[in-house]
Formats: sequence, C-alpha cells, structure tokens
Amino acid sequence: MSILSVYHQSTPDTPNKVLTHADDIAATLAEQGVAFEQRPLAERIRPGTGADEVITALRGQIDALGGGVLEVLSVDPEHPQKDELRAGLIDERRHAGQDLHFFVSGRALLNLRVGEYVYALVGERGDVLGVPAGTAQWLDIGEQPNVVLVRLFESEAGSKVELTGDERCRVFPGLDDTF
Repeated sequence: MSILSVYHQSTPDTPNKVLTHADDIAATLAEQGVAFEQRPLAERIRPGTGADEVITALRGQIDALGGGVLEVLSVDPEHPQKDELRAGLIDERRHAGQDLHFFVSGRALLNLRVGEYVYALVGERGDVLGVPAGTAQWLDIGEQPNVVLVRLFESEAGSKVELTGDERCRVFPGLDDTF
C-alpha cells in the first residue's frame, strides 16, 4: 500500500496528513504539479536483479512511460554496497529535467520538498511518480533495502544532478521510521 505523508518543514516529526488511497495521493500531489498513478505490472522482478535484465523485462512498460535516459536501482539486503548507496541517495538533490520514478518491486521512500512542505511517499510496486524539473528530492531505501526502481529522464541533460547541500532533509523520518 502506498502511503503519502505531508509534513510542514517546522514539524518534521509530525505529518499534517497521511493518505493511503491512490486517488487522494494523486489529488494531493497534483496540486504541487507532481503526477501519481498506479500501473499493473505483469512481470515479477526480484530486488538485486541486474539493470540490463530489469530493462529487458520491462521494455514495453518503460517505452509506454516515454523511454529516454534510464537509471535502475535494484538493491536487496545482501547487496555489498547497500550502505553506501543509501548514504548517497538521502542527500537532497534537484534534477535539471523532469524525472519519472517507476516502482517495480519492494518499496522506497521518496521525499519531495515543495515550498514549505515535504511530501513523503512510500512507493510500492506499480507506482509511477512524475516529478517536475528542479524539485528538491531525496530517496531512502532503508537499512535492509528491498527495491527495484527505474528512473526515467527525457534527456541526458535532464538527468544532471545538483546537490542542494540542505541538511534539513535528515530530520524527516526515513523509510524504517514510517512503519
């Protein structure tokens, strides 16, 4: 079940609202220019599966989302660099172009800072999130990661990352704190 928690930046320990219905999540995010939808997935892909295999298995669905530049994050609890991956993902960043997050398997916590609020989505299998260019964001895969996430960018230039250096992202709950 996907969960959206909305926090004011002044109260990172207490969400203003918590939503679990897809229509409510989509409507709340749409107010911020963020698209949310759920798509059925026929393929079962295990976290830890190689990027090429993930792309091959999902080629039709990826093309239906618009194709472009792809990044695959496929991490299971046995991944030898899971701690380093997690540490790099939880730094707040912006992308030059719009990016799509396609949750294929497992779960992860994607945080979006828009104005004075943080929108924290626990995304799961079939969730697709369209994030506008320049939106501050960070991702938490948890201490025992179990996720396959495909990120799509319209172009190589759009995938460029700018780290914000804003440490406030560290005061919000992580994936392991949401359950």
